[in-house]
Order: sequence, then structure tokens, then C-alpha cells
Amino acid sequence: MNDEWDDRDASTDDALAACVYCTRLIGADPSLVLHGGGNSSVKVPFADVTGAEIDALWVKGSGWDMGSIEAAGFAPLRRSRLAELLALPSLSDPDMARELNGAKLDPSAPNPSVESLLHAYLPHHCVQHSHADKIINLTNIDRGEQSVREIYGDDVVVIPYVKPGFDLARLVTEIWPDQSTDDTKGMVLLNHGLFTFGDDAREAYLRHVELITRAEDWLDERAPFTSVGRSTPTDASPLSVEQQRVIIHLRRDISDAAGEPMLLRREHSERAEAFVGRSDLAEISTSGPLTPDHVIRTKRVPLVGTDVAAYVDAYDRYFDDNKGRYDGPLERLDPAPRVVVDSDLGLWTAGRTWSSAEIAADIYHHTMEVIERSTDHLGGYQALPASDIFDVEYWDLEQAKLRRQPAPASLAGQVAVVTGAASGIGRACAVGLAEQGATVIGVDIDPAVGDVAAGPGYLGLAMDLTRPEAGSELAQRAVGHGGGVDIAVLSAGILGRSHPIAEFDLDDWQRVHRINLESTVALMSALHPALAASPAGGRVVAIASKNVAAPGPGAGAYSTTKAALMQLVRVAALEWAPDGIRVNAVHPDAVFDTGLWSDEVLRARADKYAMSVEEYKRRNLLSVDITSVDVAAGVIALCSEAFRATTGAGLPIDGGNERVI
Repeated sequence: MNDEWDDRDASTDDALAACVYCTRLIGADPSLVLHGGGNSSVKVPFADVTGAEIDALWVKGSGWDMGSIEAAGFAPLRRSRLAELLALPSLSDPDMARELNGAKLDPSAPNPSVESLLHAYLPHHCVQHSHADKIINLTNIDRGEQSVREIYGDDVVVIPYVKPGFDLARLVTEIWPDQSTDDTKGMVLLNHGLFTFGDDAREAYLRHVELITRAEDWLDERAPFTSVGRSTPTDASPLSVEQQRVIIHLRRDISDAAGEPMLLRREHSERAEAFVGRSDLAEISTSGPLTPDHVIRTKRVPLVGTDVAAYVDAYDRYFDDNKGRYDGPLERLDPAPRVVVDSDLGLWTAGRTWSSAEIAADIYHHTMEVIERSTDHLGGYQALPASDIFDVEYWDLEQAKLRRQPAPASLAGQVAVVTGAASGIGRACAVGLAEQGATVIGVDIDPAVGDVAAGPGYLGLAMDLTRPEAGSELAQRAVGHGGGVDIAVLSAGILGRSHPIAEFDLDDWQRVHRINLESTVALMSALHPALAASPAGGRVVAIASKNVAAPGPGAGAYSTTKAALMQLVRVAALEWAPDGIRVNAVHPDAVFDTGLWSDEVLRARADKYAMSVEEYKRRNLLSVDITSVDVAAGVIALCSEAFRATTGAGLPIDGGNERVI
């Protein structure tokens, strides 16, 4: 482990600020802390409003990320009250959480870490705790405790695994006096992680560096492992048609088990390919997580293969076998897998949001390395018994963390494909769908499509959809990115040149039809299998035009493509209703912030009607400016449950047009 401490950045004169700096150093390393794991503390006085100083423990607040924590993320607790709690013979988790909150000296501070009592007991000024991969690698093998003692001797106190909280703190109070010395540098919690401490934050950090480096050296000597970097999902090899079929139905099965739409995210890397290709995959991947904390992100074991029903049955048995460990009724959590490993399909992770699927992937990458290293060099990987994992999965305090997270957006867990997404209506639809929680794949011939949305999971593809193979390529990329397609917004289109029929231009006519209509038909055909398997019900919204009902002179090519598109929507609505797919259209008009309307075209149209440009832009009945965002709002509404009983319809978004009405 590299020593990243820099006195120029550390506020060594301010103990709390130094602890924050130290915590962020540790939190910045994913091999030490993954997604909320770990905690830290410092013992410094709290000054109340009277100016009196109270002996306090400042401990990391629950839910704060160590990599980005600020001073506001630490809760000041009255140490005398913590000592009284530690003297109790027993304390339930809900009572402990209530008492820790009651011990806060600042009511606005976050909820204290569940390990606050342990931090309070340790007789050191600053304490740092991580779930270091290398430490867990040492402990998750058959001779885990012996290996730890071989490496560290009397430099560390070794604590058997106990669920964090009061029981762990009490166990430490029993073991610490016998094992600790004046030279103790740290404490190893088997199957859990590492504590280090010191007279200041720098000493606590340097001891973390030292102890983890010793573990790394021991592992490198006995269990050499070449770490392979991750690559992005877009680097993945193309999925075959059969693989796509399996994936879209796997996603639907997982979503059905979860009771809500779930993304299925492909994780492509040399490490993942090597892991899923092992002949002992089923055996080594189902032993359990590195540490029980991971279970709320990954479930206890991954799904090996694609039989979700068998996985759910196994989860039900796991629940039934362990629910008796709790008094009173216990509500079963959803049994859907969060990690899928398959020798043909690779490694996939499931989540209600892109971020949750990504977190599961991050955790499993670390898990794969430890499992392989232990299996191939250290006599085998050994996780905690299922009962211990169950205790954390159904632990009130861990579930409370999940309940405090914001509710997912309305389109969370859904994948949307938007064509023509680089500008105008398509861009507004892509941005709006992403804001509603959808994982959006924007497509456009313009490379600027890559920068349309900044949300997690957005994928921008620069593609020419008029190529014969473009539709199937896009369908493959969509399935490879999110596991399927729930929403397709067909916005790509051009206006073409304005000229009367008497001046018919075959090349222009064919170009407009090829872009506006033919590529759209091909794409709809290619996306149909994924839309039909959507766990939320497939939805298609085509961007048609006011010209369908009220065409204007000079726009023959454009108007006929939009009329044909509306007929296509109606035919698809008839054909796809048995698959639960809704197919609708919107008919925008006078949307002047799109690429169809150059200043030259706008001026020519205004002159045609003997209007100023501003008059022409507001010529609708309501005299309102209509924007791409207005059209996107209509598209998103059609994709919502508000229109669950509507298909084959066209929604005008034109401010009211006399000719249409």
C-alpha cells in the first residue's frame, strides 16, 4: 500500500480536520473501502454554546462515504455516555441506535456509525477502520487466524467474527486486555477488516499502510496474482442473436423476482472472462461474500447460469432455514440475484438503478480476485456461514441504510433508446428520460450524441441508421448495455428541400424516405424482441408531425414520410398489443429550437404567410412558444403509467392548429 500522506494537505493542527483528511485517503482506495464500508473517529472535545468543553468522540456518520466525507459527516458523541452503554451486559440493536443518537452533542449531526462503541473503547486518539481486500483475503481461508498471527505476531489483536454493533464492542472489551500491549498497532477482525489507531491521524494512517503492506507481501510471496484492469461495457464483444434472446428473458425473470424493473449490466474484462470460464465456477462462486456487509449489494451468492426460478427457490430455503434466528415475524426481501456468472454470457450485475448495478460489479471484481487467489494458492476460499450472512442481510440497522436512500425515479430500472438524440426533440427526450431515471442510449449520426446526458449509464452512439445492418447493431448494443429495451423514441428525421411536386426531385425524395421512414421500420423490427420482453411493458413513441393531418405545400417528401410513420404506428399497435407493447406518436408543430428550422427556412416560411418571424413562431391558437422540452414532456407522459391504456394514438403538441382541429 502506497503512503499518500502529504503534510501540505493535512490540517495537522486541527485534529478533526486531520481525521477527515486521513479518512478520505483511505476512502479513495477501492481496495480498502467499497461503497460505504469502513469508518473512523477522533477523540477531541466538543465546545457547547456556553463555551464549556465536553469530552467527545467524533465518529463517522452512517451513510457517509469515506472517500468524500467532510467534517459535517462526523457525529460528536458524549464519551461518558458511551462508557455507560459499554458497561451494560446486553443491548439490542434498536436500543443501541437510539442511545447513540441520544448521546449526540449536536442533534443535527448524522446518525453515528454502528461501531461507535468500539471506537469509544479503543484507548487511542484517532482510529481508522477499513475492509481491506488483502486483510480479508488473509482471513477468508481455512487457516485464516493462523496466517494473521504468523504475519503480525503481537502487533495486532485478533477478534473472531461477530456482527458489528454492541456484541462486537463487548467482545473486544473482553479480548483486548489479554492481547494488547503498548506496542499494538492494529486489530484484525476476522472476515471483516482492519482497525489501526494512533496518537494522531497520521500515525493511525501510517499503521494502516504498514499492516496492509505486510499482508500484500505475504500474499505476493505465497499467492501471486496478476491484477487485470477493468474495461468499459462498450468494449465488450458483440452478443449473438441467441445470447441477446437469453439476456432479455433473463432480465425479465430477474425483474419478476424483484417485483420491479431491473437493469442487467454487462461487465466485460479479462478478469471476468477468466473467472466465468473456470471449470469450478459453480463451486467457487457460491461460497459467500468477502464480508457480510456486501450482502445488501450483491446477495449472498450469485446466480450461476440463467435459471432464476431455481435461484429463487434456493433463496426461499435460505430464508426459511434462518428466519427463526429472529423473534417475531420477518418479511422476506426480494429474492432476485444481483450478480450473474455464466460461462457463455459472462458476468452481469442487476440493479434498480445503474449505480446499484455498478456497485455490485465493483464489489464482485474484488470478490473474484480474492476467491481465485485463495482457491489457486491458499488452500481454498472460505466465507462465513450462511447464518452470519443472513444476520447482516436482515439486520435492522443495515436495512435502515437502504430505507434512507431516496426513492428511485419513475423510470428507474428501464432502458430507453432515443434516435436523433444529438439535438432538438431527440436531445430533449434523451435528457428528460434520463432525469426520470431511465438508462438512456442516445443515437445520432452526429458524434455530439456522446455528450447529450451526463447521468449514470448514459451511452451515446454515433451511428448512421440508414445502413442495412444498423438496426440489428443498435439492438445488440442496447441489450449489451442494459439487458434489454423498454422504451424506444423514434426521433431521427430530416425536413428535406422545400419544393413543389411539379419540381419533383427523386434523390431528395428517396433520401428523406430512407432517413425518416425506412430506417425507422428496420429499427422497430430489430427492437421488437427486446420490447416484447420488457419487464415494464414495451413502449414506442414516434415523433410524427402536424403535417400528418394538415400538410403544407412544398413539403411532399417530409409530409408523406410522417403520414406513413403514423400508419406504421397504428399497424404496430395492432400487431404488438399481444406482446404488451404500446405504440403511439406525437405530432409536434412550430417547434423552432430543432435542426429542421434554420434561420433561412424560418424566414422563408414567415414570408410565405406574410408574417414576421416572431408572429409565425406563435401562430397557434394558444399563441405559445413550443419547445423541444414541451414535446419531450408529451413523449415521457406517453411512456408513463398515465397512458397505460393508450396505444395507436397520436398526441398533438402544437398549441392548437385550426387546420388540424
